[in-house]
Amino acid sequence: MQEIDLALKECGIGWFHVLLLTSSIIGLIAGILVTNTTPYILPIAECDLNMSLLQKGLLNAMPYIGMTLVSIFVGFLTDTFGRKIFLVSGFCGLFLCTVVGGSSQSYEVLVVAKFFEGVLFAVSFGPNLTMTSEFCYKEIRDRVILFRSSFKAVAQIIVAAMSWGILSHDWNLSLFNGFLDLHIWNIYIYLMSIWSLVSFVLYLFLPESPKFYITQNKFTEAKHVIFKIYTMNTGKPVETFKYFNLWKNKENDIIDQEPKRKVKITLKQQLLAGLHNVKPMFQPPLVSYLVIISGMNFLSLGFYNIIRLWFPQLSTIVEHYSNFNGENNLCDILDTYTHNLDMKVNTTLSEVCVPTRSGDETYINSMILGCVCIIPFALSGILVNKVGKKNLFIAGGFICVGVTLGIRWANSKFSMVALFSVDVAVLQTLTGLFQASTVELFPTRMRTLAIAVIMTLGRIGTLVGNVAFPILLNLGCSVPFYSLTSVMICKQFNLYKPFVRECRWLSGQALDLQSAGVTAMALLLPKS
Repeated sequence: MQEIDLALKECGIGWFHVLLLTSSIIGLIAGILVTNTTPYILPIAECDLNMSLLQKGLLNAMPYIGMTLVSIFVGFLTDTFGRKIFLVSGFCGLFLCTVVGGSSQSYEVLVVAKFFEGVLFAVSFGPNLTMTSEFCYKEIRDRVILFRSSFKAVAQIIVAAMSWGILSHDWNLSLFNGFLDLHIWNIYIYLMSIWSLVSFVLYLFLPESPKFYITQNKFTEAKHVIFKIYTMNTGKPVETFKYFNLWKNKENDIIDQEPKRKVKITLKQQLLAGLHNVKPMFQPPLVSYLVIISGMNFLSLGFYNIIRLWFPQLSTIVEHYSNFNGENNLCDILDTYTHNLDMKVNTTLSEVCVPTRSGDETYINSMILGCVCIIPFALSGILVNKVGKKNLFIAGGFICVGVTLGIRWANSKFSMVALFSVDVAVLQTLTGLFQASTVELFPTRMRTLAIAVIMTLGRIGTLVGNVAFPILLNLGCSVPFYSLTSVMICKQFNLYKPFVRECRWLSGQALDLQSAGVTAMALLLPKS
């Protein structure tokens, strides 16, 4: 792959990369909206859909169930059959499923729609990251991936701004003689589907990854893609390209061997070849890296999504509580809310349900959180080549331990927003670093599958956390917060040194660690 890195470096940075990053970023935002839109409709749709606290948690978690079930299989297929076909079909399907979700009239239909949105997000997420990285030469790859990942924070700002602009209205629309009653949250979901539609259209204009073509011995197709990048970036004719005769000898070898390869390759043979290509991923040393990064992603992505997905709901609760001014802490408010919610469930059905609508403060807080999340990405983009990803992992792990413990004791709206923002920002940056490490450590033939395995473990952490959080919250606010922080601290101090010493052969222990374990496992990553 050194030849293609030299060729990509010769192509420089230009309009092709603008199109590539625009497609990748809009696709990233479209995928993030699959999970980010749900928290904003929970307060306003709780009466229309008759949702309990547990049902809200399940609705938050539903996309992750879909992602978890198909991610690894899709990752394998993407490395076998290419990136573009899954990007185009994934975003097209995501648009259609979002429209179905927007048309839902019951909780059950919305849950099913969210499940399939998760499936289709998984279809498009891995290829999105892989394809973006494979069009960048080595020297800029980490910075490009971190730049792309920073738009997770921008997506939070966008969804908060759009939610504020749409959900603050009280629009209702009845179609087909009342068969389809659209509330404001239905219309909101419709409008959010535009992002996946735009992603689908943009990816139609991008070529397949040249690195994938090379793994398939399609050197002519790979060369044509390189030529396209060169002409788009420089505006010069192909003949002026320094590596115009790139892979000429290999192309001739392929032509000479063509008569021997006339036998049509069956789907079964392609799948077997794909399995053969990914076999090294489950052998040393790659399997150690896979276990370490998967374990870290399980911890960080799980915590990140619990805090991120429940923040709008918690902010709405706090917004409607007038005495959050230093006299009470966050847990006092949440305990009052869960008690009142239980009282509502036990009242007679004749009582009219009045939803706790999010006010301006919730949307502003969410935009503040998104803005804060951009800062660590900017800093890590500068520091990653100087300090190294390994040291950033360690520092981020320690910060998360302290901040997560502090959230439980937040006694003002300012402190709550500040602590949530710092926690989400650091954890989000860590996920970007995990992706950059995966791209660097795993070769092209198995890169998308590696990303799929790592993200699947992260989504399992999210799924478990989002279902468990409301259950623990019903037991008392202190239960989920103290459970998380006590496990973090215990694992940090009790398992730190043993884990560093023995992780490579006790890899199964990786998934049992909590947030503090992120720091411990980071010590095993190679310096970069």
